Amino acid sequence: MTRCRLVALDVDGTLMSYDGTISDEVREAVLQVRDSGLHVVLATGRGVHSAAPVAQELGLTEGWVVCSNGAVTARLDPAAENGYEIVRVVTFDPGPALRAIAMELPDALFAVEDLGLGFRVSADFPDGELSGDLEVVSWEELTATPATRVVIRNPQGTPEEFHELVERVGLHEVEYAVGWSAWLDLTPGGVSKASALEEVRQHLGVQPHATVAIGDGGNDVQMLRWAARGVAMGHAPEAVRAAADEVTGTIDDDGALAVLRSLLV
Repeated sequence: MTRCRLVALDVDGTLMSYDGTISDEVREAVLQVRDSGLHVVLATGRGVHSAAPVAQELGLTEGWVVCSNGAVTARLDPAAENGYEIVRVVTFDPGPALRAIAMELPDALFAVEDLGLGFRVSADFPDGELSGDLEVVSWEELTATPATRVVIRNPQGTPEEFHELVERVGLHEVEYAVGWSAWLDLTPGGVSKASALEEVRQHLGVQPHATVAIGDGGNDVQMLRWAARGVAMGHAPEAVRAAADEVTGTIDDDGALAVLRSLLV
């Protein structure tokens, strides 16, 4: 393919292990790709309050970050407060989806992203599962708050049960992705990592055939299809691997490393 000019990188399970570690080799390769003149764009389900520190850990102080599964786009700027400037936000009314799911799962935990800060939550989540400031609020406030991203967690459930639930209740006007555990992400309808990356691509003047993306989760499927070269991590679910053009090693093997190094050839 024509030399890549934009590489979109998922964070958790792609660059970062599940214990929160980014290897020195991956960090070095990301910077080499950046220094070779490519646009390196983090594309993550994390909120901007959590994604920006990852960018800084990687040594990325300028460029673009797609957050909240595409609902928030930020520009890294070392002169800005917290090191970034939010340039695009898409929200939706979470009330209908929250109420529909609560009827099926009254004991589930619900969180609505509080842009740039953390989350408003229905009750305490398991330690370490959400980042930033966490504020327990009333159900009325939770369902009335315009949202960039909603998280629904059922600690006693399974991902398969969430898939069945989504089919049963029929979530309209939202996009959804089921995580590794019984975890459901909701974002505004028509919004995904791919839709946000397409806007970034056009802004940067990068041709569609000069794009690469690496990811491992259900929220990466559209991004992998969007990229001219979509690469799934080896541990990704079958549906994610099927959406990709190729499959690399697992997170335990630093599978992203081989792909990043291939962009330097």
